[in-house]
Amino acid sequence: MNKLNGFIYGILSSASFGLIPLFAIPAMQHGMDFMNVLSYRFLFATLSLAILLKVRKNSFRIEKTDFTILSLLAIFYLISSVFLLWGYKFMPSGIATTLHFTYPIITTLVMMIFFREKSSKWRISAILLAIAGVYALSHTEPGGKASLAGVVIVLLSAVGYALYLVAVGQRKNKNLQGLKLTFYVFLVGTIVLWAGMGISGNLQSIPDLSTGVNLLLLAIIPTVVSNLTLVEAIKHIGATQTSVLGAMEPVTAVIVGITVFGESFSLTIAAGIALIITAVTIIILKK
Repeated sequence: MNKLNGFIYGILSSASFGLIPLFAIPAMQHGMDFMNVLSYRFLFATLSLAILLKVRKNSFRIEKTDFTILSLLAIFYLISSVFLLWGYKFMPSGIATTLHFTYPIITTLVMMIFFREKSSKWRISAILLAIAGVYALSHTEPGGKASLAGVVIVLLSAVGYALYLVAVGQRKNKNLQGLKLTFYVFLVGTIVLWAGMGISGNLQSIPDLSTGVNLLLLAIIPTVVSNLTLVEAIKHIGATQTSVLGAMEPVTAVIVGITVFGESFSLTIAAGIALIITAVTIIILKK
């Protein structure tokens, strides 16, 4: 039962993260630009995480020395979030989310180049498979074509998340983790976003109730729910199997894109998704 629960939690975690387009795109369609959508997502997520920490009676206390790494993590997470939502303007959300899912490949490249982690034929093969998958997704048929600008933008979102993961792994204070770390990353991100939007004068109010609900769900489901179920999955089945189940993230986004937003699907798109998921799975299992 522990293993079964672990698999359920793992699937829920990755699938809930794949629901970002379901809530973000309708808000953007109602006249909110992606930076405003992101600002409200961070604000509502921060408040939700604060309530959760309070209910669980977790301490909010952090060391002064943690502020530097938290600020760096917030910047990397912001880069990832901004470029992913921006990418939705250039390509179908399912393709964008799949391209974002290349972050484990980029994490491996960063560790190999900057931290002298050993390469292997398996890792090289996975990187080549991922490149082939990206190429396939950037050359889809008319109606689902992803522009070069869109591909670059979404790959930058994957780079941001990869750097976030590397920074988390390299931090000195290993006691700062889980919900508390996520809360402070979102808190710093919220301060940066709202300060920037306020100074630029681009901050929008929420236009209607349905948009407000979508923004709230965007903050709760792909952030709080995804984080909680991720922790539970790792407890039950370990980090490796949980990471493999992360493949549900692009699959969920593709299903949402096709069924809800009428996005196109073709053999080229299917091949690109399969190549990237295979590449990521190889990287995870060989670690």
